Amino acid sequence: MNNNFPRFYTLNDSGLGCLLTFLLIGLLLGSVGLGWIVNGVLILFFILLLTPIIGWAVFRWWLKRNLVEDQCPVCGYEFTGFNNTECRCPNCGEVLKVEGNHFKTLTPPGTIDVEAVEVSAQALDE
Repeated sequence: MNNNFPRFYTLNDSGLGCLLTFLLIGLLLGSVGLGWIVNGVLILFFILLLTPIIGWAVFRWWLKRNLVEDQCPVCGYEFTGFNNTECRCPNCGEVLKVEGNHFKTLTPPGTIDVEAVEVSAQALDE
């Protein structure tokens, strides 16, 4: 090969012979009356091509529907969890339950959960 001569036109025919072979086999089978084999192979090819695309779209839809991003009710740390599951806060270690797209503290049955409210002290003059 002469490396000093510039190439103006190059032909890369890798795979072209394989494609032509498949095309000729398909035409031969179609002319003999076995076109259903060609149709079956093409349908299988398109199913194998479309399955990952549809699967990825379904996975993203499921993830968008079940992934919850909220703050811990104990320490206020924001993190993500899956809906209708139990998890621990990575900051304070509190066991939380994810319900209705919010984190809630997990309390044993019979426990009354209260929230403290700060009341300012005022002197009464009488």
